[in-house]
Amino acid sequence: MIRIRSMTFNSFQVNTYIVWDETGDCLVIDPAFYTPEEREQFEGFLSENRLRITGQINTHCHIDHVLGVNHIRSGYRQPFRAHAAETRLAASAPLMGEVFGLKTEPLPPIEATVAEGDLVAAGKYLLQTFHVPGHSPGSLAFYSPEGAFLISGDALFAGSIGRTDLPGGNYDHLIRSIREKLLVLPEETVVYPGHGPATTIGKEVLENPFLGMAE
Repeated sequence: MIRIRSMTFNSFQVNTYIVWDETGDCLVIDPAFYTPEEREQFEGFLSENRLRITGQINTHCHIDHVLGVNHIRSGYRQPFRAHAAETRLAASAPLMGEVFGLKTEPLPPIEATVAEGDLVAAGKYLLQTFHVPGHSPGSLAFYSPEGAFLISGDALFAGSIGRTDLPGGNYDHLIRSIREKLLVLPEETVVYPGHGPATTIGKEVLENPFLGMAE
């Protein structure tokens, strides 16, 4: 059975997701731990559940979502994966970190790109990849039909949507991405966003004020 755990890290309260199954192999999505204490919490969960990291991937490359990438690269030998359109954001991560008082080492160039329609392994299960630009040019979301959940990154939140006033953001693109690729999923699909609590597709269809305005 596919399983998912959310752990919230850094001053931006980013949700890092660990997805695994009975094999013990796990996928880490948006590794965002920053302090030694956060890293210890993350690794403690892995140890307690006897999990092996066999992949990491980012929904997008804003600084708050990539703070743990280098640690997983060096400590677990897992390449930095994201959409190719996130290259510029990844390169500017240290500079953005300075703006927000976060000391970060430069990220490598994206080592393996992921695009619309790709399948991403989490144990023996495969997550479907959706390209959902708008919050950033290469924003991705990952869907598990077996687990009936969607990891939406900063595209769709409970009662809200991702901000589009940052470089590379586009409101119209984001609304189109959400409506054409995410809201068509089964209404019982649980949505795990990049920040804040989980929701469901059905709830957002009915209650999200930004999506209602887009009718």
